[in-house]
Amino acid sequence: MKSVADANARAQPQETLPFEAFLLQYDDAHAEWVDGEVLPKMPVSVVHQRSSRFLYALVNAWVEYHQLGEVHHPPLLVKLPLPDNREVAREPDIVVILSGNTGRFAEQYFDGAPDLIVEITSPASRHTDRTVKYEEYETAGVPEYWLIDPDRQYAEFYQRDAAGLYRVAFSGTEGVYRSRVLEGFWLQVEWLWTRPPLWETLKTLGLA
Repeated sequence: MKSVADANARAQPQETLPFEAFLLQYDDAHAEWVDGEVLPKMPVSVVHQRSSRFLYALVNAWVEYHQLGEVHHPPLLVKLPLPDNREVAREPDIVVILSGNTGRFAEQYFDGAPDLIVEITSPASRHTDRTVKYEEYETAGVPEYWLIDPDRQYAEFYQRDAAGLYRVAFSGTEGVYRSRVLEGFWLQVEWLWTRPPLWETLKTLGLA
């Protein structure tokens, strides 16, 4: 298995790879692909892992209970449809793909815009998540984008409007967010920082 160091060594700015070659060479390494450039993903913090695991468990339980579609976490790649011949393949922290989505699953990636993407941001990724990926997800047509910052204990939830632009549906440290994509799903935002026992949370959501 390739190490992160190996991935870094191969991903110098001068290196560009066609997407098919990227899939072959990085099939067992966490990395993203942007217009031919390989961007290795660094190990995340324990706080990041805990937040991601907790939120994934809630969303996945809701989607499975209501038979809405599929929920994925890394290493699923998402190849986004972007204008001007731009091509990117990202590896979001959580991806929700509803049953009616017109995209398709290839052997190693999802080709199209998911219905919901979650990024658990960190100091190193904060700028990219808030600007570059925000623009990509919005332009590609991802209906909801959740940006969770466990270090600052702050969350932002964006929903795409009729003009194709993200609008802030909720932001803050505590309070209730209600998803538009996941019908009926609501989240007590402070759960993301306090992480109460999972079974208690699922019971509150009516799933247990």
